[in-house]
Amino acid sequence: FWDGADVWLVTRLSNPTGRNLAARGRTRLALGDTRDVVLLDGEVTTYTHDEVPDAAAEGFRVKTGWNARRAGPAYRWFRVRPTDLQAWHEEPELPGRRLMTDGEWADG
Repeated sequence: FWDGADVWLVTRLSNPTGRNLAARGRTRLALGDTRDVVLLDGEVTTYTHDEVPDAAAEGFRVKTGWNARRAGPAYRWFRVRPTDLQAWHEEPELPGRRLMTDGEWADG
């Protein structure tokens, strides 16, 4: 779920994705397919069901149709705050693909 500033993910802390997100504090998300790509690098903060902001939990529920707060204690919330963002659709867009660097949006 994208709230306009951060990406919110929910998964079990015991699976490889959850363990890596919690342990490293940074991640790269790859969205789209090979011809329409978004690469988002970001800082990760981990939350329990009780700690996650209500607005994030409700937005996630509305977007996905799943109330993750009812999923049980094995699940954790992960906020990914973007630091670098690249996006492109096929080779002609490669020169202008960097949209954010060090948390600052690119000009233009």
